[in-house]
Amino acid sequence: MSEGASYAAAGVDIEAGDRAVELMKEWVAKATRPEVVGGLGGFAGLFDASALTAYRRPLLATSTDGVGTKVAIAQKMDRHDTIGFDLVGMVVDDLVVCGAEPLFMTDYICTGKVVPETIAQIVKGIAEACVEAGTALVGGETAEHPGLLEADEYDVAGAATGVVEADEVIGADRVRAGDVVVAMASSGLHSNGYSLVRHVFFDRAGWQLDREVPELGGTLGDTLLIPTRVYAKHCLELIQDLNATDLDTEGKPLHAMSHITGGGFAANLGRVIPDDLAVRIDRSSWTPAPIFGLVGQLGGVPPLELEKTLNMGVGMVAILDPAAADRAIAVLAERDIPAWVCGEVSTAADGKTGVKLQGTYAS
Repeated sequence: MSEGASYAAAGVDIEAGDRAVELMKEWVAKATRPEVVGGLGGFAGLFDASALTAYRRPLLATSTDGVGTKVAIAQKMDRHDTIGFDLVGMVVDDLVVCGAEPLFMTDYICTGKVVPETIAQIVKGIAEACVEAGTALVGGETAEHPGLLEADEYDVAGAATGVVEADEVIGADRVRAGDVVVAMASSGLHSNGYSLVRHVFFDRAGWQLDREVPELGGTLGDTLLIPTRVYAKHCLELIQDLNATDLDTEGKPLHAMSHITGGGFAANLGRVIPDDLAVRIDRSSWTPAPIFGLVGQLGGVPPLELEKTLNMGVGMVAILDPAAADRAIAVLAERDIPAWVCGEVSTAADGKTGVKLQGTYAS
């Protein structure tokens, strides 16, 4: 008589999952805040919300995201300790654009087969980025999906919750003609456009991840896995610094921010620009990293298509009173974030509203 069916025979290894939890505990313990109650392993993460009583009118903000097909690069290279950094950046930097402080985050990892060491490396990256963002990692879930995913395949997603004082929310309603746009440099491709990037390098050009590329200063794989820059904590410190500095501005100096992700510069910046205003961005104010030009060159990708898909070297922008621009750039430089004035907001002329990139990138 044959043995009865079991979860293990169906491809799910409960013991491996338990082992993964043990390996990740060290990293999760680092990504905490004083408000976190309890530890890893409960059915839900607990966060003491009594601190919110100090707010006059606290608004909770929430965001969720993944990292798209960048996971395929990590899997091919068998390097899994950076993809979590990408995940956190994609989530918490969406929160900060309204002025919210990210408080806590949860993650979800699904895989064809749980390899404890791989899961622990993914969570290591998530935890390290949470520390960078000042966000607590209060829980998560690892799921084994045999038959749906191959043994070495996985995907990651996450969600975070933040808080902002109601009268301190920044956004389109604060933007006005005369404001300047300050760009914050990206660390590279971040986590968007990888379906195009993979198609260009692997399908069209036939390159391998271990290919040494002089323009990139290393291998293609190393460049494609550069983690997303996490701006959240630095942006919050920027807001606080500008509000506390005696600047010749009318009201609070920082009016809006935009996270440059899928859809590119113009589309994301346009989300925080009032319908009756226009923004002109000067491409000559910066030089995109070589990886962006390589995608365009090898794939024959038209410049406008590149700009619609990739961040082109700018991961976050701040829209602020021109009197605060120099201070903002200096504050960001102190935090190792290159920043510069890249454009200006104006009253729309002849009905030409929205965001327009003009000129040619500096070489």
